[in-house]
Amino acid sequence: MDIDRIIEKAGGADEIAALAGVGLEAVRKWRQSRMVPTKHWPALLRVPGIALQDLTADLTTTETQQEQERETDVSNPCPPGANAALVLADGTVLWGRGFGAHTEGAVGELCFSTGMTGYQETLTDPSFAGQIVTFTFPHIGNVGTNADDNEAPKMAALGAVVKEDITAPASWRSHEPFAAWLRDHGRAGISGIDTRAITRTLRDNGPQTAILAFPENGRIDTDSLLNRARQWPGLEGMDLAKEVTRPKRVWTEGVWHSTKLVRENRRRVVAMDYGAKDNILRCLVTAGCDVTVLPATATAEEILELKPEGVFLSNGPGDPAATGTYAVPTIRKVLDANVPVFGICLGHQLLAQALGGKTYKLERGHRGANQPVKDVETGRVEITSQNHGFAVDEKSLPADVKVTHVSLFDGSNEGIASTTKDAFSVQYHPEASPGPSDSFYLFERFVAVMDRRAKAGA
Repeated sequence: MDIDRIIEKAGGADEIAALAGVGLEAVRKWRQSRMVPTKHWPALLRVPGIALQDLTADLTTTETQQEQERETDVSNPCPPGANAALVLADGTVLWGRGFGAHTEGAVGELCFSTGMTGYQETLTDPSFAGQIVTFTFPHIGNVGTNADDNEAPKMAALGAVVKEDITAPASWRSHEPFAAWLRDHGRAGISGIDTRAITRTLRDNGPQTAILAFPENGRIDTDSLLNRARQWPGLEGMDLAKEVTRPKRVWTEGVWHSTKLVRENRRRVVAMDYGAKDNILRCLVTAGCDVTVLPATATAEEILELKPEGVFLSNGPGDPAATGTYAVPTIRKVLDANVPVFGICLGHQLLAQALGGKTYKLERGHRGANQPVKDVETGRVEITSQNHGFAVDEKSLPADVKVTHVSLFDGSNEGIASTTKDAFSVQYHPEASPGPSDSFYLFERFVAVMDRRAKAGA
């Protein structure tokens, strides 16, 4: 077992520090050096499950052998204390300490997220499929993980890049340490990285392809990794909705601890799952909807067969133009059937295409929980959560589609509405509650449209 497993076996950083009679700073240095000093072995051997071979085999003989191999391998200049690397397609090599599941190399688009909390929600957001997430906040993993905070059953992001080493969980809600949670999902993380430098690179140079390697044998061939990174085609033209969508299901769970009154007259809604976050579905239920979720490839006939009073278009990953090849014709048929439509994120981009607009790749994607958006009609500013690398081209919108929201960061489009149909959408995530509830009105607006039509007998 490695140092992280030994610490977990001992009950966490606090417990192992108490056992060895040292402070947490010493434990941090153990993680950094990937070994426990021999003078502390007697104390650790009193812990059930920790044997001498665990301390000697993996932490001495194996690492010594690996260091010797590195010294004779010019393609593997792994510095002391490092066992993982993040290699960018521009040739940048960043060394660090791996945690989570071992990987020979996960390749995807490197991005950064500015949220100070919600790392578990971020990594399980299906919109992050095909991406390696760099967290600008330095302390990631310090509250552990729990089953309630997942936005989908599987971790969608390819990996996590963080500055500080992962510490023991410090929250009563934690069910499992962050590193163990990553292993369960078969994903790797890397710590000890200058995340500010990555953020500046992405800010100044745009999206970068990268590969994260945390091999079990410790051998890292940076030339091979760089070649793999440069061969990756990028997200443009890539349809990832089919990879993250889920089968048809009925969703009944509402927002936790909601003070909203339960409606008697609920509205039938079909939610198209292009990579839907669970909390979006909870918001629809809390707003007054009976929700049936259909997979991304469901046809217009399958949707209309359920006689929905409204259709919701979810968030999701990948290039909206690629997903639009099959989604846009379906949405147009729903609009032609005079059914109200509400879209979020990828759903916003797909609705824009269905109404005659186009999308494009942003030079700098929007990802984080502190993005200001202005409502054009009211002048009200909402603090929003966002996760997208593509945007709607306002210049491509036809005359019967109006702009409703704009980004105060770069002026890009954040919302549209049709002037001839009951259809509207926003680029940001109103369910993520960064404001904390600045944007819930959008779900209520969707229900109000269905209520008005039901009253009018539409």
